[in-house]
Amino acid sequence: MFWYWFFVAPAILLALLSLRGERKRAAYVERRLAENPAELPPASVIVPLKGPDEGLRENLAALAALDYPDYELILCAHSAADIPPVMLPRRVKVVLAQGDDPETGEKVQNLLAGVRASRKRSRILAFADSDGRPTPRWLRALAAPLAEAGVGASTGFRWFTPVPPGFWSLMRSVWDAVIAGRLGPGDNPFAWGGAMAIHKELFYEAHVPEYWKGAVSDDYALSDAVHAAGLTIAYAPGALTPCFEAATAAGFFSWARRQLTITRVYRPALWWPALVAHVFYCGGMAASVAASIEGSRLAEWALLAQLSPGMLKGLNRAIIAKAALPEREPWFRRHSWAHAIWTPLATWIWLATLAASACGNSILWRGIRYALKRPVREGPAAGSLKPPARRSKKDHPREARGSTPRVPAGSAPEAPPHDAPAGAATHSSPETPGAGETTLSEVAPDTSPVTPQHSPEDTSGKIP
Repeated sequence: MFWYWFFVAPAILLALLSLRGERKRAAYVERRLAENPAELPPASVIVPLKGPDEGLRENLAALAALDYPDYELILCAHSAADIPPVMLPRRVKVVLAQGDDPETGEKVQNLLAGVRASRKRSRILAFADSDGRPTPRWLRALAAPLAEAGVGASTGFRWFTPVPPGFWSLMRSVWDAVIAGRLGPGDNPFAWGGAMAIHKELFYEAHVPEYWKGAVSDDYALSDAVHAAGLTIAYAPGALTPCFEAATAAGFFSWARRQLTITRVYRPALWWPALVAHVFYCGGMAASVAASIEGSRLAEWALLAQLSPGMLKGLNRAIIAKAALPEREPWFRRHSWAHAIWTPLATWIWLATLAASACGNSILWRGIRYALKRPVREGPAAGSLKPPARRSKKDHPREARGSTPRVPAGSAPEAPPHDAPAGAATHSSPETPGAGETTLSEVAPDTSPVTPQHSPEDTSGKIP
């Protein structure tokens, strides 16, 4: 009896505590979705590419059609071979990073090249993944929280809406929604790399490039930089991004293990509590099922007490996600039930994937194997930065003309005095391509092929 209650009592307590804050989170999401930001600063949307993704052409088209008054779309890749043979959207800038740092993830090196190639007048840097299909309001939603005092970065998250919804594709949606349920009001523990934004000025003030040095996870490293600066990460539910990729059993477990291995290395404070909680969840369920088979009515009620809160929370997550993704309402009408009914099974799969990620720091990501290690940094002390002042264009006429605020001395070199033309390969600042990088000409019509050609201005000769 002792061992029974050793698992069951904490399982019931954890299940009940998991419902805390759900009403507050729902109210926060409703408020965020209703807001209409007064100012939408010029922005650069940076998307790394590494081979084909399911629905890539549609995903890039969605990124090129965002409802935002002034933004540029930058696609960054290691080399031209990483750009799949699809049609690029109009007015997209393609950057080839040619990164060769063996200690830093290729995606991170590509993102840094994209940041350096961003136009000078952009005041917001937004980052997206190529396997998501943002809604038109995605960038507006990310920009809105950045106008608030104390907010250093904003983040959305993904929601898998596979069509057709095979078992493992739908299970991944249920499994991954648990992470989405952690995001809400106040400061959030992390930003997600597929939908995150930061002021360009703060990107350098908070030393994000230094935090990215030697990192494989771009989002955890950026989150560390923002939190070290004493600023918060705001959740932007309007930037919830639908993902349509299908999954097999092998593909799902490989993907889930990679996610959790990265979390264990970069965020052990999230990984360990998750492991302990799921040991008690699953231990309590197993003990109650065994006792119920032996005829214990109390165990039946205990099992109900364990399962009901999690199933209710799973359904609530789906309801909140549907509010953020009205375009996907038909999908939610058909499949929201899985987020409630499959929650107990997903709990066991969570335990299995956590256990699989407990050993080894090696992951395979986009065909490249990385040995993860948490970087040791000598970055700014916590709270050392003040949140950037939110000022009007009237107060700063130079910004109104499109210039970017100067980066303080010591944090990064000055930006060039004017926007470099498309395809120019200048190397004078962190906002222009570095050694070995190539910024290709903007692709104009949809009829242009993806295979990039060097612009006439590119005479460096460093790209074969």
